[in-house]
Amino acid sequence: MTENSINARVEAVALDAADIEGLAGFYTSLTGWTIAHAESHWITVRTKEGFEVAFQAAPDHVPAQWPGQEHPQQFHLDLLVSDPEAAAQKAEQLGATRLGAGSSWITMADPAGHPFDLCLREGVGEVAGLYAATIDAPDAAGLAAFYAELLGIKVAYEGPEGAMLTPDKSFVVMFQQISDYTAPQWPDPEHPQQAHLDIKVDDLDAAEAHALKAGATRVPGDQPTFRVFLDPAGHPFCLTLAG
Repeated sequence: MTENSINARVEAVALDAADIEGLAGFYTSLTGWTIAHAESHWITVRTKEGFEVAFQAAPDHVPAQWPGQEHPQQFHLDLLVSDPEAAAQKAEQLGATRLGAGSSWITMADPAGHPFDLCLREGVGEVAGLYAATIDAPDAAGLAAFYAELLGIKVAYEGPEGAMLTPDKSFVVMFQQISDYTAPQWPDPEHPQQAHLDIKVDDLDAAEAHALKAGATRVPGDQPTFRVFLDPAGHPFCLTLAG
């Protein structure tokens, strides 16, 4: 691990959808989060912790079909609620689909098909919390090491089921081990990214050099305020210029 000389920090997790107004409305109604910024192609929602979840317009978006790998989820959100069953019922009324459950969580799919978990956390209150964005990987430990290097932090946890980072002033980023993992092939809509991370930096040139050295691949295209890369598992992510 190297020091965070480029001052990289996780800014947001962005979910793709054909109807971003509808999806933003679903999450704000379910969680109590608030809309911070809205454009025709991009809506940002702010959680009670001050984290950002964004919704990016993808007119040809193909929904995930969890748990298989023919149309994989790629990402999912872990939400904190005081009563998962009550939250699941509310989510269903808002258009979500129930997919499964564990001892302390219920897995749902939002109206765009993105799976998310409603996780029990006592004392959360009426407004849900955002615990983590979880990323699928064929080598969870390796992908965690890549993002740790990119962000200049240590891997907080590593085990057989996955790995975890706890970036400063951000939601947790987890990496879930998937044995039959199918990578996205962005921008091919038949193999969609489903979601991506935005990572804010102070210097795009220095950040690009650092990302490439860590193992990223640059996606062609020049934008003045951001650059797109692929991580070692094929997930796109953006380095965005702090403004």
